[in-house]
Amino acid sequence: MAIAQEKMTKVCIFLEHHILPPTPLNYHVVYTYISQVNSDLNTTIDRAIAQGQEIDCVYIEQLYFDYMDQAHQAETKMVRNVDDVINSLSRSAHSTEKDIIRFASQVSECVHLLDENNVSQSKLALETLNKQTAHLLTQHKQFKIELIKAKRLQEKTQQQLVQLRKQHITDQQTGLFKRHYLNQQTQLWLNQKKSVCAIAIQIDNLDHFIDNYGDIIGEVILSKVAKQIQKYVFESGLPGRTGKDAFTVLLADIDPETANVIAEKVRNGVEKLRFVSSKNGIKLPAINLSLGIAKHQDEKDFNNLARKASNAAHKARSLGQSSFIAGQ
Repeated sequence: MAIAQEKMTKVCIFLEHHILPPTPLNYHVVYTYISQVNSDLNTTIDRAIAQGQEIDCVYIEQLYFDYMDQAHQAETKMVRNVDDVINSLSRSAHSTEKDIIRFASQVSECVHLLDENNVSQSKLALETLNKQTAHLLTQHKQFKIELIKAKRLQEKTQQQLVQLRKQHITDQQTGLFKRHYLNQQTQLWLNQKKSVCAIAIQIDNLDHFIDNYGDIIGEVILSKVAKQIQKYVFESGLPGRTGKDAFTVLLADIDPETANVIAEKVRNGVEKLRFVSSKNGIKLPAINLSLGIAKHQDEKDFNNLARKASNAAHKARSLGQSSFIAGQ
């Protein structure tokens, strides 16, 4: 009991230190970290803390999906297995149907080709065999009906899986990808020997909007910026939400200069946004963005690449520039 209370106290201290709300997900991840039962999770968090990375709700969610959410993977595997079984049944049924039809045709032909000198018992036997074949075809038809039902169920399950996958990889508030999906995609591209660039997009004055105009306005700002990001990188990259006021866009086989052009298009689109208070008609301030571009070099994963791009965005803000390319 004393050990459990000590762990709970450490969890609360961790949450308070990193200004994390005590949501079930945050508590679950931090409690697992404090309990030291998941070495990969502990190694990742310890490294992030040592490197000064911000531990926010978005990052905690990524840790959960990367290291603790096994249910989704098992569910996906199960549905794929069901797909394989049903597809195999479908192929088998189609093959069997052709064999039975061929057999029935041969039996029917035998009946018609019987010579008059053949004994009646032989003809009767063939007629009986013909009836049995017809019965077999009826059974096969029933099997096909059941198979159709099974395939409809499979399609419904597949649709549910697609919806679950969308929820699994998409940030509900902005509609952009979650951190853990960007992490997976980065590893995939690196394994394919592709060059990877990251654009960090930070809303510098989001807290100002929230503090002065409320949380709802803050959510509107996030949503509008996210839509502008989607608009300009829909076909060229993967946009994701990677922090409370931060986004990251992954680009494959694109040089930093081209990435900077894309980033500037996003900034120009956001600059055109105008907001007016519905209460008093006062124009709200413009949205200020800082942009950072980084190309993958020695970084081992998405987190390191995203941090490099984020540092470039901070550099841009400190220099009074709209964007900054890391390493230049």
